Amino acid sequence: GVSRSGATIAGGMLLGTDKRSAAEFSFFLALPTMGAAVAWDLLQSWDRLDFSDAGLIAVGFLTAFLTALAVVKLLLDFVSRHGFAPFAWWRIVVGVAGLIGLAATGAL
Repeated sequence: GVSRSGATIAGGMLLGTDKRSAAEFSFFLALPTMGAAVAWDLLQSWDRLDFSDAGLIAVGFLTAFLTALAVVKLLLDFVSRHGFAPFAWWRIVVGVAGLIGLAATGAL
């Protein structure tokens, strides 16, 4: 299978963008989807929300946001230097290991 990010990165590169720009576009494209998912979850859970821990929730949000920024920067720097080949090889290795595991358990 191909993920949303894989499809947008491949599409961007087919249109002539560099690797880093294609990856950045993929991250930016995820923002509306994640925002809509958060809004939907809040709407569905509104009657069960308790805002007494708003400070704790804010600290968690800020920590997750700053961690995500650092990880995205590291990933973009990695992609700029090494391209996407390590990710392709990783998918192949994990896929083969999964098939071997399924075959070993008789599920394949």
